Amino acid sequence: MPQSLARVLIHTVFSTKDRDAAFQDAAFRAEVHAYMGGCAKTLDCLPIQIGGTADHVHLLTTLSRTLAVAEFVKEVKRVSTNWIQKRGGLFQQFHWQAGYGCFSVSESKIAAVARYIETQEEHHRKISFQEEYRELLRRHGQAWDEEYVWD
Repeated sequence: MPQSLARVLIHTVFSTKDRDAAFQDAAFRAEVHAYMGGCAKTLDCLPIQIGGTADHVHLLTTLSRTLAVAEFVKEVKRVSTNWIQKRGGLFQQFHWQAGYGCFSVSESKIAAVARYIETQEEHHRKISFQEEYRELLRRHGQAWDEEYVWD
């Protein structure tokens, strides 16, 4: 019987709508990250490292061989948004930004990317999310338009 195999690693980054600092509470942020890991698993995408700060998230995962990147991001955002909004209060209006960045990761770089995601708090004491995102885009040779990248 023929077998289809794939090992595709992706680093996905997106922010809260208008970069709202919705996850200031570290315990809640950890819950959100764990929930997103569960969303990834449900999609047959192995979560390797998930982290971020009060206004954005990084996901290092595998990508299922039967799923497009856009489907993966759309579903993780949709399901996590519903879960966050059910928390009530100010979270009833929660949304992720419309866009995202998704970058390929070499097998040899898993540990470095995981560490980068793990140390987001420290990293963002030095640079803003926008500076970080621009640098990711530059490193991956991706052109962008400032007018549209921050929706």
